[in-house]
Amino acid sequence: MPDSRVPRRRRYLVCEPRHFAVQYAINPWMHPERPVDISLAQRQWATLIDTYRDHGHTVENVKPLPGLPDMVFAANAAVVVEGRVFGSLFHAPERRPESLPYETWFKAEGYDVHHPESVCEGEGDLVPAGRWILAGTGFRTTREAHREVQEFFGVPVIGLTLVDPYFYHLDTALFVLDEENIAYYPEAFSPGSREVLARLYPDAVIATREDAMAFGLNSVSDGRHVFIAPEATALAAQLTHRGYVPVPVDLSEFHKAGGGIKCCTQEIRS
Repeated sequence: MPDSRVPRRRRYLVCEPRHFAVQYAINPWMHPERPVDISLAQRQWATLIDTYRDHGHTVENVKPLPGLPDMVFAANAAVVVEGRVFGSLFHAPERRPESLPYETWFKAEGYDVHHPESVCEGEGDLVPAGRWILAGTGFRTTREAHREVQEFFGVPVIGLTLVDPYFYHLDTALFVLDEENIAYYPEAFSPGSREVLARLYPDAVIATREDAMAFGLNSVSDGRHVFIAPEATALAAQLTHRGYVPVPVDLSEFHKAGGGIKCCTQEIRS
């Protein structure tokens, strides 16, 4: 395939995993009895940040706070569209205090931040995709939040129901490749939601369960380069065939908390 994919420079917000740990279980991946190698996690995270910068992207940092082990998962804190920030209201009580430091950061940068009235977990379940926002529900973010998001941004919101607890956030089952296309794992969704995705994206890249379980769909694309879990080999091969350039980055230590590359990456769309 011709080398026709064009990357677009992005601005990402991240949070160092200084206090990362698995101290509770709020998804099937989390087992507090399994120790986390914090030194390895910090090295893996630093490699991700270096890789973003090596590809021309800007990376901003929120200061991590003690007592918030999941604060490293910056994507869950908000969704930003055209410089407007819709914050988070986490489903799990353990994570609710994470909202404030992220809102504080955005306000210090001059953004107006809307704090949601309904449970909403940022880009974990709200995926801007060109003309609309794809919005997950079923485990975390509520349908009431979908309506709130549409009213706030004035952008059509496409509701999608997740049915497999291993893919509790939309960003574990689907990611945007560019303004026109996505990659996703169909069996993570209800039958009706699968039909919606097939209608909207007839040329989508379809992932296997093996690639999805390897966090291959918790990827970040700049329109050409796809920062992806190295274990998702079949998905990477499909992306290469489509003209994308897979960039493997190992965040396997974060899989113990149910997170990966995208979970650690909030995109600031100004």
